[in-house]
Amino acid sequence: MLPFTMEESWWSRHGEAAGSVHEQVFPDVPAEWLDPALAEKWEKIRKVRRVVTGALEVERREKRIGSSLEAAPVVHVTDPELFSAVSSDDFDDICIVSQITVTDMAAPDGAFTLDEVAGVAVVPAKADGRKCARSWKVLPEVGSDPDYPDLTLRDAQAMREFDAARAA
Repeated sequence: MLPFTMEESWWSRHGEAAGSVHEQVFPDVPAEWLDPALAEKWEKIRKVRRVVTGALEVERREKRIGSSLEAAPVVHVTDPELFSAVSSDDFDDICIVSQITVTDMAAPDGAFTLDEVAGVAVVPAKADGRKCARSWKVLPEVGSDPDYPDLTLRDAQAMREFDAARAA
């Protein structure tokens, strides 16, 4: 499916005379696009995410959750550099969970850890609330917008803007 979709997208942008997207060579990335500080930050984010993902895999295997969006883990990050990296972004979206709590407090005994990522531990938990029909996130706010009772507030706002643009 994806190869056909990409071909259609390529032709839509460049025309069928441009040939196949699958015959294209990736362009060279300009050196000035390189951002070592950003790359280092994302390496830290990926390290912490690896621990979260590992904890969620255990929960899935034990049949306590089906999808990662059913989870609301508590992530204990005692390494200050890792904590700084993950506390400034939408870490719930990065981890593909509905809710997440990131704390710099020590983890309780029995928290999930990985030997290769020191200073990070995860206590899995199930997300509270109802499942959003659009994002599939499980949040207590689902149903609080009377115009979009099956959506989170964020998704309700997105649909409100979409509906307004479509009506204009």
